[in-house]
Amino acid sequence: MEVNGLIRDIAVIVIIVLVSILIVRWFYFFIKRFGKKFEWDLTVIQVLQDIVKYGIGILALSVILKEIGIDITAIAVSLGIVGVAVGFASRDIISNFISGVLILMDKSFKVGDTIEISNQKGKVTKVGFRTTTITNPNNSVITIPNSSFSKNPYSNYTSMDRRRVDLNVTVSYNTNLEKLASAIEKRISAFPWVLTEEKPQMMIKELSDVGVKILITAWTNDPWKTSKYRSLMAEEIKKILGEENA
Repeated sequence: MEVNGLIRDIAVIVIIVLVSILIVRWFYFFIKRFGKKFEWDLTVIQVLQDIVKYGIGILALSVILKEIGIDITAIAVSLGIVGVAVGFASRDIISNFISGVLILMDKSFKVGDTIEISNQKGKVTKVGFRTTTITNPNNSVITIPNSSFSKNPYSNYTSMDRRRVDLNVTVSYNTNLEKLASAIEKRISAFPWVLTEEKPQMMIKELSDVGVKILITAWTNDPWKTSKYRSLMAEEIKKILGEENA
């Protein structure tokens, strides 16, 4: 009898888990379908999927405990005895949950935006109730607790209409700065990613022992590729300086 009861309990657990997985996938399908139909933001879709996943998970766990004869009421009383410990343990979870809701409501950033927080910069790939996932230019995946966004300042580069690309260069005192500035404006403006509303500029920053330190700037509307654009600018400046010294 005990063996039969154990087999029954295992079968019940397996069935409940499988049914729960099917229900979650079914909800995922319809959330994506309705999201596409009504043009929901991808962030909203991901948060709704999190609600379904955790909600059905908790419900399935409750049913499993009841089916195998564990008194949920007794567990609740036990949790009440260690309520202080549970409160401290769940404080961060609740904080992350609330922060996730606020991110969704404020629309401070969404999936696809490029953000930076605590010296971590990357493109947002997922916004959940507990964490936000970003991918940096090195293709590393970084998971950030949502509560960090309420405790630390952060930047959303995508929300800006444009982003300035800066390049610091040191040239010799023999360089014709006026001619160099003209060449920079002409050659850097030729890049397709450079905005035409504001022309590239060259500004003198400092006169040092090794030469003249200058800042070259250009504007783009793609903040995700600023590092790549800075490299392209550097290559072009190297060519210009080589031509100047030839």
